[in-house]
Amino acid sequence: MYNFEALSDLERIQMCADCGIKNVDELFDVVPKAARMEDFALFEAKSELEALKKVKKISKKNNVDAACFLGGGAYKKFIPSALADTSSRFEFLSAYTPYQAEISQGSLQIMYEFQTMICNLCAQDVSNASVYDGASACAEAILMACRLKRKHKAFVNKNINPNYLEVIKTYLFAADIELIVSDECKDTDLACKLYQSPDYFGEIVEMPQKNADELIIACTDISSLALFEPPKCDITVGDFGSLGLALNFGGAYGGFICCRDEYKRQLPGRIAGKTVDREGRDAYVLTLQAREQHIRREKATSNICSNQALCALCAALYLSLLGENGFREVNLLSYKNAHKLAQGLSKKGYKILNKNFFCEFVYELKDGQNAHDYLKKLKEKGILGGIALDDKRILTAATELNDEDEINLYLSL
Repeated sequence: MYNFEALSDLERIQMCADCGIKNVDELFDVVPKAARMEDFALFEAKSELEALKKVKKISKKNNVDAACFLGGGAYKKFIPSALADTSSRFEFLSAYTPYQAEISQGSLQIMYEFQTMICNLCAQDVSNASVYDGASACAEAILMACRLKRKHKAFVNKNINPNYLEVIKTYLFAADIELIVSDECKDTDLACKLYQSPDYFGEIVEMPQKNADELIIACTDISSLALFEPPKCDITVGDFGSLGLALNFGGAYGGFICCRDEYKRQLPGRIAGKTVDREGRDAYVLTLQAREQHIRREKATSNICSNQALCALCAALYLSLLGENGFREVNLLSYKNAHKLAQGLSKKGYKILNKNFFCEFVYELKDGQNAHDYLKKLKEKGILGGIALDDKRILTAATELNDEDEINLYLSL
């Protein structure tokens, strides 16, 4: 029998003595017993061959072929086959965070291209090279606005994605910033107002007017900008998971923040710039270095805005592979499929609660129907029909992958 213990009993005793404790359990006394997991119930160690067989058997329980009409911030989209091959090329295989990034020109150039694409789509002047996801992008943008305006109060429209809102609350609580969540706010002492369009319910909304010198932050679906005008605002944020990233059981995706030129010095995260070297060749560098890796931690614009370099690479490649016309055509197909589904549901007597939407909408069930039971029955027939908002309302989305057969099957059930 092999000994898989990394440390011997004697080594453990010596380590505990050096730490001034009797046993390992004392290290965890600060953790409440109710929060502890007593037993992981792990199976006995297996060989690689045995482990592969077991994992393959478990993987067969997954159903990845269901017709997916789920949304709420994560969408099943078409991903060109060339993307995976290109993103795994040796030019891009570098460290997750190359701190001496100037040695990695391939990584820096793709960051620069990503930033350019985001700026073009959002009609903004400057973009960062990504943050962790759309939720952290919203929170970082609010912190950015509070620094710019030297105020500690922010407004967020209540129809924002609830997951984003929870992250925002966590960030702002730690930063001691007052948060107002409502339909509307006329307070003139705000640092910023944050709106989402399309909002969590799929509705496209107009950006609000400024009451004073507050900043307007727009959280947008980057794919919707293939068809709609970008929001007119000071800071634009969002999640780019729909740009060539698979669902992956909920992540990882990536977030972006872009803004007007006058606010760039408060933009958090990594920013790649383009220059020339002493021989006149193009060169890419990290610029406006405002991260704690480069300056004193207390002077950094953010200490926690994790960069999603690989996800940003995939997004840039996705947009390059589709091109401007392809990007528009793919999202026009999403728009048409969603509206075709909405029209079909309306004809069957269901009430569509949206006035203007891109690829996601809310509909209300008929009397006597329960949303949870309704979706369960659809799932039994191979359809992930949407998200139950309550007992009567369902949030559903359609993309270019939901062809006419899937839409007709949804309507027939």
